[in-house]
Amino acid sequence: MAGYFLYTISFCFLVSASALYLTRDRWVHRIPVPDYIYHRLPSTFAGDVEGGFTSNDFDLTGNITSGDSRAGLDEQGKREVKKIMKRERVDFDEARRIFTARRFAKNNIGPDGLPKDPKFVSFS
Repeated sequence: MAGYFLYTISFCFLVSASALYLTRDRWVHRIPVPDYIYHRLPSTFAGDVEGGFTSNDFDLTGNITSGDSRAGLDEQGKREVKKIMKRERVDFDEARRIFTARRFAKNNIGPDGLPKDPKFVSFS
């Protein structure tokens, strides 16, 4: 008796899951997705300007007006800068500075731009 019940429940679940999967284009847009889970980043310089990845010190309008055909800024860098902007509530310039400082520290480079390697020799 318990076997029939378990079989019926699993069969109903399988039919329901299949029906939901096949009709997902009709109902999936109604599910609210918070902004912090998914945020599409722009892939052109114009999109980067609209996304807030520009400032007086880092101006992308020259790239747009000159018709630059490149894809825009680095996707991974934009994602990290956007996280810093949201998490630490700073503007684009400060988030870019924090991102660069962290990247320097990760690669064993000091804040002044010189390597921290004790074997490093500089002829200036």
